[in-house]
Order: sequence, then C-alpha cells, then structure tokens
Amino acid sequence: MGRVDARLLPPQASPMTDDSGFEARKIIRAARAATLATQRDGQPFAGLVTPACSPELAPLLWLSTLSEHTRQLMREPRCALLFQGGATAANPQAAPRVTLTGIAERIEDAGLKARWLTRHPYAAAYADFGDFGLWRVKPGGALLVGGFARATRLPLAGLLPDPDAVEAIASAEAEIIQHVNEDHPDAIAAIARGLPGGGPGAWRLAAVDVDGLDLVLGDTVLRLDFEAPASGPDAVRAELIRAARRGRPGNRASQ
Repeated sequence: MGRVDARLLPPQASPMTDDSGFEARKIIRAARAATLATQRDGQPFAGLVTPACSPELAPLLWLSTLSEHTRQLMREPRCALLFQGGATAANPQAAPRVTLTGIAERIEDAGLKARWLTRHPYAAAYADFGDFGLWRVKPGGALLVGGFARATRLPLAGLLPDPDAVEAIASAEAEIIQHVNEDHPDAIAAIARGLPGGGPGAWRLAAVDVDGLDLVLGDTVLRLDFEAPASGPDAVRAELIRAARRGRPGNRASQ
C-alpha cells in the first residue's frame, strides 16, 4: 500500500505481540457499527457508520452525500474509525476496542458493495438510492485497546493479514460458500446454534475471510471468529468442522 504518512499512526503504546493484529482484526471485522471521525477546517466531527471489511481488512462504508461526514471526507479524506467489542465489565473502559486511522476514497466495485450488503442485508432497501456510494478506508495503522490500560500500537505490517492467505481464501470463497450451503446445511445449523444470537432456522454461509466467517438468516448476521488466522481453504475447512462439532447439542452441553 506504499509508504504510510507518520501522521496517520496512533501514538506510542505497549509492544505488539504476535497475536495483537489478529485480536484487532477480529474486533474490526465483527463490528456492525463504528464511530467515524472526520474534520473540516480543523474542527473534528464524529458520526455513526455501519462498516464491513474487504478481504484484506480495508473498512467499507456505504455513505450518503447528504451526511455531514461524507461531505467532509470529500474535502479531507484523512479519517479514523473506532470499533468497539462487547462489554466485559461494568467499566466501559474494560471493553476491547480498536482505533484505525486511514485515508477514505470513493470507489465503484460491485463485488465489495455485495460484501458490504452481506454484513448489512437490511440496507438492500436503500442500496440503490442515488445519493449513496461505496467508500473504502485504506488503513494507515491502528491502536488496539484490549481492556483497561492494555493499549498496543499496530503499524500496518502488524495489523494486516498475510496477503498470500487473503488471496488463497478469496479465490476459493465462492466455491467454499456454495459447497457448504448445498452439502452441509446441518453443519451451518450447528455453528449457528453455538454462536451468541443464533438459533434454529435456514442459516447460510455468506462470507469467508482469513479471520472468520459470516452466517446470515434474514437481516440477522452472526460472526464466527476462527481460532487462528486461516492460511488457506484447508484451514477454513478445519475451522468449520471444529465450530460445527462445538455447536452440536451433546458437545454444547459438555462445555
């Protein structure tokens, strides 16, 4: 992605560990909403957005030109996104979160638009309105806060997934989705039962990336985080098998 402007990187924080990038990516990819920070003439502004991610992690936003933050991005594309994980204690600062800095750009990409809609199926009702368009944020770096006083600065190389793994899984994604949905609906049902918010129904596998996968039923989307970043289709298959086993009634009762 070229040289990163040092101004896009968050301040110094604790040393990065081998799994810091994976931990940050899981928070980013699972987020159904995020806070977008923009600015105009030096005045900061924050707004709610509904992100998805490209396979290589670039946040995707479906924005209206009627929104203040969109007009600001058109003038100044430097921005930041705050992604927050689930609360783990009464203190809000104990919740994991990631601040990602980057450069926003308006793009035309039918495949990435479809990927965004996979994460936000309810938006199909306004996806073709003329004032809306797809934006992609090119990451510059991130700050992972794993909980109270647990901050880790992540340069781009420590944040992004392995590009060879991204390519291998992206190339096989359509085949994986078709095979699992057509031949293993019982496995998908078991995985859905084992996830928070899951339950009975005709769930389908909708998207796969190096860090996890998305299951969809109507407007409900469930995220399965892999136990480790997947290196290719075989690793995805192993994660699916493990998740299906965990979700079967007998195994869930014994956990």
